[in-house]
Amino acid sequence: MTKPIPPLDLMWFIMETQASPTHVGALLLFEKPKGRPEVVREIVAAYRAQEPTEPFNFVPELASAGRPHFREVESYDPYYHVQHIALPTGASYDDLLRLVADLHEPTLDRHRPLFRDWFIDGVPGDQFAFYTKVHHAIIDGVSGTRRLYASLSTKAGRGVPKAAFAAEQPVRRARAPQAVVDRLAELGVSATKRTLAFRDVSIGALKKGLAALLGEDPGGSQPFTARHAPTNDPLQMSRSLATLSLPLDEMRAVGKYFGATRNDLAVTVVDAGTHRYFRATGRSFPHRLVAMVPMSLRDEGDTEGATKASAMFVHLGEHDAAVVERIDQVVAAMATAKEELRSMTKDAAMVYAVATLGVAELRSAPLVDRVTSPLANLVISNVPGARERMYLNGAPLVGTFPVSAIAASVGLNATLTSYHARMDIGFVRCGATMHALPTLAGHERAAYEELRATASRSDARSKGRRPAKQAKRPGPRRARS
Repeated sequence: MTKPIPPLDLMWFIMETQASPTHVGALLLFEKPKGRPEVVREIVAAYRAQEPTEPFNFVPELASAGRPHFREVESYDPYYHVQHIALPTGASYDDLLRLVADLHEPTLDRHRPLFRDWFIDGVPGDQFAFYTKVHHAIIDGVSGTRRLYASLSTKAGRGVPKAAFAAEQPVRRARAPQAVVDRLAELGVSATKRTLAFRDVSIGALKKGLAALLGEDPGGSQPFTARHAPTNDPLQMSRSLATLSLPLDEMRAVGKYFGATRNDLAVTVVDAGTHRYFRATGRSFPHRLVAMVPMSLRDEGDTEGATKASAMFVHLGEHDAAVVERIDQVVAAMATAKEELRSMTKDAAMVYAVATLGVAELRSAPLVDRVTSPLANLVISNVPGARERMYLNGAPLVGTFPVSAIAASVGLNATLTSYHARMDIGFVRCGATMHALPTLAGHERAAYEELRATASRSDARSKGRRPAKQAKRPGPRRARS
């Protein structure tokens, strides 16, 4: 069986290099049930006994005659795709992160199904870890997370549900044969929709380009308007990881005080913490950071293998703003960018994503990336999780940390996901150019604690929400050549 590769998914293959692989992953932490030393071996055996389903049984055919397509594999090696390893005795949590960073570095073999799973024993605190990586061309953050949670159970009893790579696919009803005229008409409608979508995107980009040339702030969401930050140094193969967990309900209360959503609050924390990290490592960045913020275009319940997302590009807070001022700036910037992206049709949003990634690929070539503006300074993504406690073969899930991709000369990714009572954040960066990443998580936590303390003190005095403030928009910027 073969299947055409959609344009956005094809871009993930085109952009991929050894220094910039385009797979995404996740690190899940579980507590071992008492008295069950074989719990991990049982899970591994169950996973190896399962066969991959679409799209996890596909390999890409890019160089063949005709349109690039996926081809279903004829054989599958479960011992290659599902591995069981262990940390040495006395290893620390940082050792686990270093191991996962090493596993995350290499590209996936395109001659095999585009996923690999590792179960890791010996994690401190009588825990074990599950690390999985999947090519972005067959999955995105939302669909991947839904599949991961579907592979777990809400009950603490023994048993291993279907693995994410072996999930049952919804049965598609066969369509009645179409007459040639009807098929041509359908193709015409599709082509017309794409043409109109491209027109909408082009007109919007032209208006913003003219505004930038005139030295005005184009506002809203615009790629390639970031200054070169330490996160935009040339990417190398090395990867480094860090993690941070924050209390979910407390975040909601703190955000409410500042008139912000939990997502706005999290973006503010990442923004403030990153500037603090730059200053602490002697690389102060005296400009606003521009964040690429992916936005899912999936309908509820859609787990189809493919990328269905677009992105907005948000100018965050002033580099020297106090964190309580920064959150107002972030709230205003996020609202403007969201409104603009939501005004697009889904077709226009998808065309926008494909065109943006295509231009980013051209501009990230060696030497070119040094004289052109980067796509963005960092990626901040928020993937919805589950509120129920989840289990795998009786082992409770205690942490879910995204391990995402860095590409297109954007060397820092912060992906958030909620689980039960916490917000888990996974940071991925280029380990060769950004050092001491665990300290970044410390700066993020310190920024959050400042916001929490401000909200707590004010609530104790007034028992109310802080009066709304009008966030100051960035002033006119001189156009850069």
